[in-house]
Amino acid sequence: MINWIALEPAIIPSESYDINGCWSGSTTILPGNKPVIVYTGLDHQDIQAQNIALPANLSDPYLREWIKPDYNPIVVASPDINSSFFRDPTTAWRARGLWRILIGGSRGRRGMVYLYRSRDFRTWTKTQHPLHSAPHTGMWECPDFYPVLAHGKKGLDTSVVGNNVKHVLKVSLDEARYEYYTIGTYNIDNDIYAPYNTSADGWTGLRYDYGNYYASKTFFDGKTDRRILWGWANESTTVPEDLRKGWAGVQAIPRSVWLDSNGKQLLLWPIEEVEKLRGNNVQLSRQHLKIGDVVEVAGITPAQADVEVTFSFPSLAVDKVEPLDSSWFDIGAEHVCMKMGSTVQGRLGPFGLLTLASENLDEYTPVFFRVFKAQCTKHVVLMCSDASSSSLDQTLYKPTFAGFVDADLADGKLSLRSLIDNSIVESFGAGGKTVITSRVYPTKAILEKAHLYVFNNGAETVTIESLNAWSMNKPQQMNDN
Repeated sequence: MINWIALEPAIIPSESYDINGCWSGSTTILPGNKPVIVYTGLDHQDIQAQNIALPANLSDPYLREWIKPDYNPIVVASPDINSSFFRDPTTAWRARGLWRILIGGSRGRRGMVYLYRSRDFRTWTKTQHPLHSAPHTGMWECPDFYPVLAHGKKGLDTSVVGNNVKHVLKVSLDEARYEYYTIGTYNIDNDIYAPYNTSADGWTGLRYDYGNYYASKTFFDGKTDRRILWGWANESTTVPEDLRKGWAGVQAIPRSVWLDSNGKQLLLWPIEEVEKLRGNNVQLSRQHLKIGDVVEVAGITPAQADVEVTFSFPSLAVDKVEPLDSSWFDIGAEHVCMKMGSTVQGRLGPFGLLTLASENLDEYTPVFFRVFKAQCTKHVVLMCSDASSSSLDQTLYKPTFAGFVDADLADGKLSLRSLIDNSIVESFGAGGKTVITSRVYPTKAILEKAHLYVFNNGAETVTIESLNAWSMNKPQQMNDN
């Protein structure tokens, strides 16, 4: 999952049913260890239908060649479905002798996932009702549906159900261009998914990533018993620049996914294989940051780095923490961060990292926390990744991303990990409770001219309890010999 071999495309537009595009889909492993790709194809009228592709040679370890059988398409939209909103089939799961897949769609502005069943993976029948739907959410793209253990990090095969199992439904909202998920129960008897009431089922709900992250997909890695998430981070440059580069997006670092011990949300963390790229290491510990302090992390390659830092603070007393305005939950974390950026002094925060920074700090991408006191006894943590000062190029899209962190501050500590790679910063707050990915394009803070700093602009002193930073080596471009 780190070093890759570049192969030719597995499937390309070639048949009447996909001549205008081979769109997103999933792979399912059938009995006998036989993979099958299910994907959305567009015909000459841009009608969306679902097709399959089978490997031409199972003995080829790279599965270079795929065959589209003559019985495609396997699923077409029935008269009650708008065929322009009918795409992105999930990995199939099997229960009681029947395969099941979900297909994203909408009816008006009600988003939904249609459920289809099959005995032979060739003839599919739509169930009477969608597996799940929600009003006022628009088209549901790239749905994903999978089980997670109620306790523990171990991943599960997609077909697993049981008493110690909960289910996750993730959808990519076409109108919002963000992804949302819920955790709930799957009733195999009537094929209905019901989310718990622990988070909103829609635009204000939980996200895998509160930044530049979309069209993600998980899969079960049976070799290591992990569920791994992989998502797409599109460019924030201009269209002419995208054309000049020759691409318009990158895949983010793969992440392990499991259920938090509180049962209310998922935790995401970079897969352990990424640590194979770690090189030179520097460490800091027990370093106090007073208001306005900026400390450089020297001795690594800041443009390509892995940084883990734990902050501690002596007190969470009422007079040490800013009060929380309850209306902020309604206007959203991003608007709060836009108003209260990394340079706006608070009490406990802002504190964090200045990534991809130029020497004189006219370019930098801050990733930081602010701690607030709610009306009850709970403290609320805001995490931000702000690209507004990331580049002197004013033609770029430079958004502020943010999310609230459901962190337990009983020990007076808060952790942050950031993976920095030239034009992308992936940050994991509080052990993966809140994740934010930003695409940034500095004009000065590039390659050896980039710097990395730790900062505190809050009135209260914050301590770098521990910091580990590594230079990251480049993955190898392998060959298939």
